[in-house]
Amino acid sequence: MSNYIFTFSALILYFACAALLFSYRKRTNKQTDTDIDTNSGFLSKKAIVTIGLAGLTLHSLALYNSMVSPVGINLGFYNAISLVSAFITLLTLIAVWRYPVEILAIILLPVATVSMMFDFNNETQHILDSNSSSALIFHILTSIIAYSLLALAALQAILLSVQNKLLHNHKPGGIIKLMPPIKHMEILLFEVIIVGFISLTVSLGSGLLFLDNMFAQHLVHKTILSIFAWFVFLTLLIGHWKLGWRGRTAIRWTLSGFASLMLAYFGSKFVLEILLA
Repeated sequence: MSNYIFTFSALILYFACAALLFSYRKRTNKQTDTDIDTNSGFLSKKAIVTIGLAGLTLHSLALYNSMVSPVGINLGFYNAISLVSAFITLLTLIAVWRYPVEILAIILLPVATVSMMFDFNNETQHILDSNSSSALIFHILTSIIAYSLLALAALQAILLSVQNKLLHNHKPGGIIKLMPPIKHMEILLFEVIIVGFISLTVSLGSGLLFLDNMFAQHLVHKTILSIFAWFVFLTLLIGHWKLGWRGRTAIRWTLSGFASLMLAYFGSKFVLEILLA
């Protein structure tokens, strides 16, 4: 019963936050941020983000109830999807707090609600034993953080691609009015990629150093694809630093790296826990 309350309360708050940010973004097209935030008739952006954080708190409580048990932590496919969406939501709300990138939350908060509904209505089992080593737990945590950060970077890359296409086609109306200047998006994109790359490096390093079964049969594809993604993001960052890569080039490399990570992190789980279950 408590999970029902936590889940659907979080859904309501997520949708409310997304709707309020949509309204806020439309108003910023007509007024300055200062005018809006000092207008007592409207919620400030920070107040709206706080609503999203309240939803995230309830999302976390629902996850705790569905994941934690006396025998260990259930990291089944749907729990893992919901957990990653919670991390992405946190990162997105932090980004919205710092930058005028409300469009990210407007898109991602409804996606988080979908992941919660799948998790609520389905159950898969992948139990992480309660006696698991701290090295394994650290590896899993850094992997989730890396994936969440680079998933956020992939969404930014997609939005940048749409924004560039619309601008080149001289179509300044519609969705582009909800987007921040390209400069803000590109700065945030590379900030997120750098932190995500560091997290991925730590994740792979901890796995290779501390886990005996890193190249076990059921993990070999995940390991190879993750290492490939690491080289893709390393090449992108070097290209950005040395050759000034940005725009379409950065978008292609970001999406290629994330596609490899997505196959590594969730491709094998989907096959093992859904198709072959």
